[in-house]
Amino acid sequence: MPPDPPLSPVLIVGTGAMACLFAARLAALGAPVTMLGSWPEGLQALRQNGVILVDANDAEQAYPVRATDNAADCAGARFALVLVKSWQSGRAAAQLATCLTTDGVALTLQNGMGNREKLIQSLGARRVALGVTTLGANLLEPGKVRLAGDGVISLGMHSHLGPLAEMLRAARFIVENAPDPDALLWGKLVINAAINPLTALLNVPNGELLERPTARALLVSAARETAAVAVALGIPLPYPDPVLAAETIARRTAANRSSMLQDVQRGFHTEIDAICGAIVSAGEQTGVPTPVNRTLWQLVKALEGKPKNDRMMP
Repeated sequence: MPPDPPLSPVLIVGTGAMACLFAARLAALGAPVTMLGSWPEGLQALRQNGVILVDANDAEQAYPVRATDNAADCAGARFALVLVKSWQSGRAAAQLATCLTTDGVALTLQNGMGNREKLIQSLGARRVALGVTTLGANLLEPGKVRLAGDGVISLGMHSHLGPLAEMLRAARFIVENAPDPDALLWGKLVINAAINPLTALLNVPNGELLERPTARALLVSAARETAAVAVALGIPLPYPDPVLAAETIARRTAANRSSMLQDVQRGFHTEIDAICGAIVSAGEQTGVPTPVNRTLWQLVKALEGKPKNDRMMP
C-alpha cells in the first residue's frame, strides 16, 4: 500500500490553554504545527520543550511545535485556528492577512461576539470560518495543558474547511456541522455568560456553581437573560432549554477552571466585554432587560483592574 499523504500544516494563533490543547492533539497526529503568539513566557516554553499535554493520570507527553511571534514566519498558511482572546482578534486578523494563502481559511473558535467580524474585515468572508467549542482546558504553566472537560466542536458551513475538520476528527476531537452560525454564536454565548463570570468572581471551577444555590440561581438568570436577547434578535438557539444547556456544560466540565477565571488568576485582561458586555448592548438595542449580565460585566471589570500590556497575554 502507498504511504498516507503528509498532513497539512496548521497555524494556531495563540499560546494559551485552548491553543496548547489543539496544538498537542494535532502534533500528536503528526501534523506540522506552528503557534503564533505574543506571550514571551509561553513562546519560550514552547520553543524549549514543545507543547506538553498532561493526561488524567498526570502523565506528561511533549509534542514538537514551532513557536514564533513574527507573522512573517507563518507565510503560506492554508489552515489557521484562531484561539486568542476576543480583545486580541484585531491584532490576529492583521497578522493573518500577511500569512494566510488566498485560498486559506481561518477558523475562529473564540469566546464572545465580534471575532468573526474583525477577521472578515482583514481577510474577507471567503477566508473566515466560524465554530464554537465546549471543550475545557487548564493551562498548568506556560506551554503545559490538561484537558479539563470533553466537549464538542461545532463548525459552520465553509467550502474550504473539510480537510481541517477531518484532521480535527482524526485528532480525537468530536466535530459536528452546524448550518446556522448565528445560532452557534448565541448558543455558546448563553453558556459563557452563565458560567465564566461567576467562576471568575467566586474563584471556583465550573462544577462548583451547581453546588451553591445562590450561584446556581445567578447562572440560571444569566442564561435566561441571554436567551431572551437571542429570541428578540430572531436567533434560534441550538437547544430548547438554555438553563439545561448551561448546567449540562458546567457539570460536564466540573473540574475546569474557566478561561475567565484563569485570566483573573494571572492578572490578565478578560473577555467580559465580548460576553456580558455584548449581551447588555444587544439587550439595549432590542429592549430586553439584562440586569444580571450588566452586574456581572461591571463586577468582572472591577475585578480585573487595569489592563496589562497586550504582549504579555497568551
